[in-house]
Amino acid sequence: MLRIGCHLSSSKGFLHMGEEAVSIGANTFQFFTRNPRGSRAKQLDLQDVRAYLDYAGAHGIGRIVAHAPYTLNPCSGDPKVREFARLTFADDLERMEYLPGAVYNFHPGSHVGQGAEKGIELIADLLNEVLRPELHTKVLLETMAGKGTEVGGRFEELAGIIARVERKECMGVCLDTCHVYDAGYDIVGDLDGVLAEFDRVIGLERLQAVHVNDSKNPFQSHKDRHERIGEGSIGLEALYRVVHHPLLADLPFCLETPNELDGYAREIQMLRG
Repeated sequence: MLRIGCHLSSSKGFLHMGEEAVSIGANTFQFFTRNPRGSRAKQLDLQDVRAYLDYAGAHGIGRIVAHAPYTLNPCSGDPKVREFARLTFADDLERMEYLPGAVYNFHPGSHVGQGAEKGIELIADLLNEVLRPELHTKVLLETMAGKGTEVGGRFEELAGIIARVERKECMGVCLDTCHVYDAGYDIVGDLDGVLAEFDRVIGLERLQAVHVNDSKNPFQSHKDRHERIGEGSIGLEALYRVVHHPLLADLPFCLETPNELDGYAREIQMLRG
């Protein structure tokens, strides 16, 4: 069964997100754990969480994806920024314990001139601090477009982070179609080759979720600007092949295209075929 959904606002709670997902034909979704450009997290309503879990079970909603705020940068050159990342990460993982089976995705960060190796080291150091033995949520490194000083534009950088993490069983990867295409991985002309390279460098068993986005920019542009499905340089045909690829079966596919709910509903229908 194709697990496909979109990014939803968490402002009205988990049950509301579940109902919105079902209303547009989705059976998974993604949400921000807190304001994506800020630091505050809404207090967790455990009654709402329990109601959502019952609703999800009754309506076939599978694994969902939590997304860390964009302000989180664990490999910043500023110790205060890294400490904010550590506190936010630790708090989010505590809250994620109430959502069994969900995964927590984050942008690895920008090394801001320190070099990729130093960035990789700092990211792994943070993960080794926050991935305590009593926590169960799988943490996903997102593939990035490689703009500026981003870490994660190459599969080798993500593999380097995972290699330094002590609790490797908690680590996974979220592949973003726009990001990898902009980074120079040809998912349009050679999807099988890209997946084979991912498997060689990281291991397909670590691929736990996919962001499905078209790209406003051409191949290998290192720009990271999402487009609606079929309106960008990747195209509907290539993205259809991604979501129906046998090696990716059962993964949650989350749309992050510039859309409202009705647009997401159309894209879900298009990709279901």
